[in-house]
Amino acid sequence: MGDGKKRPVRVDFHPRIRLEFHGARLSSDGGLLAYRELDERLGLTSLAEDWLVDSRRGRNKRHGLVGLLRQSVYARLAGYEDLNDAERLRVDPVFGQLIGGRAAEKGAASMSQMSRFETEMLSARGNLNGLEALNRAWVERAATVTPKRPVILDLDSSESPTYGEQEGSAYNGHFAKTCYHPLFCFNHLGDLEGALLRAGNVASAHEWRAVLEPVVDAYRGLGVPIHFRADAAFAMPEVYEYLEDNEVLYAIRIKANAVLERRIEHLLHRRVGRPSKKPEVSYASFFYQAKSWDRPRRVVAKVEWHSGELFPRVGFIVTNLNRHACNVVRFYNGRGTAEQWIKEGKYALKWTRLSCRRFVDNAVRLQLFALAYNLANFLRRLALPRRVKHWSLTTLREKLIKTGARIVRHARYVTFQMAEVAVPRALFEQILRRISRLAPLWDTG
Repeated sequence: MGDGKKRPVRVDFHPRIRLEFHGARLSSDGGLLAYRELDERLGLTSLAEDWLVDSRRGRNKRHGLVGLLRQSVYARLAGYEDLNDAERLRVDPVFGQLIGGRAAEKGAASMSQMSRFETEMLSARGNLNGLEALNRAWVERAATVTPKRPVILDLDSSESPTYGEQEGSAYNGHFAKTCYHPLFCFNHLGDLEGALLRAGNVASAHEWRAVLEPVVDAYRGLGVPIHFRADAAFAMPEVYEYLEDNEVLYAIRIKANAVLERRIEHLLHRRVGRPSKKPEVSYASFFYQAKSWDRPRRVVAKVEWHSGELFPRVGFIVTNLNRHACNVVRFYNGRGTAEQWIKEGKYALKWTRLSCRRFVDNAVRLQLFALAYNLANFLRRLALPRRVKHWSLTTLREKLIKTGARIVRHARYVTFQMAEVAVPRALFEQILRRISRLAPLWDTG
């Protein structure tokens, strides 16, 4: 039987081709070593001991809390979003080295160990809150190696499809599906500042303060100017008042109404003559007070006449920015990048894969996906050379992370022989050099 397993497998289409399988010596995820280097440089997963509590009572623990968290985050980063994948990853040589400690020799954690870690240890209320705080701490660490500039926050919701009898699952009329309705807050660099899992039938702005307030408090403590953008779902008096009280400059879209349209009536008539093939764009700025508002606020209007369209496209933005109307609109339009980052989370990391029955377990999974997303984005914006800076997270997974590697063990060294298919040695070395040049503010060495 042993000889039968070692015998090469042959294919019929070419008699000289033989297939050999060396599962414990080969890995398809060699590029994760670059992410582990960035993790170590910024001290990210090691922060887990400050925010999470290991509830295990036994003394003979093969995998520590930090190691288990690394396995959860790196597995998602590489596209293994299900705990079933842990059975194969436990013998993957790259994952053993990523986790460190006993795992480097004995292998990564099994499916049952990872299941207990995520659905028992992390689902405890203190640890779920700790995961949220850990994510904010990661973003703060990355900010120490980023040039300081005014921060822009984008708040937006999305959907995560659900199946079967999942707790908190409900039909959402806007998305026309049964789902969860998570809320996300990004900064202008693409970092995920906060994420919150919510039931599927809540409004888009539900619990906005729980996500936004900790982020604003953190940046106010650093003395960094804060800007905020959101769509019409967040156009509420309590949002305006909170932002104004905290000296946050904002631009929020509001729905049109008869009063607002009367204020720009002079722009709602097409000019006499043959219409231009290019859109004719006009702007207006005025102060307006709705019945539910405690004070008048500035409103910027944009009117676009397009060739072949009978009616203009009209949009209104409420703002406290002291800029020309066209610049306010340009600033607001930048929030489209947040929608792109949500798509990256969905397709590159598959963070909509929330398949547990209990709501709290899915909330834990979302926070683990948030950590994986941020680690991926940190490497993209801090370590990629200019010529590949445009790579999406999907491209990074397929080209960098999925670098084949063969492990060779010697008495003193562990050597990974890396494939040079999509990412050559020169590019990999550049990435590692850029990571080594990062100078964290807390690093006194």
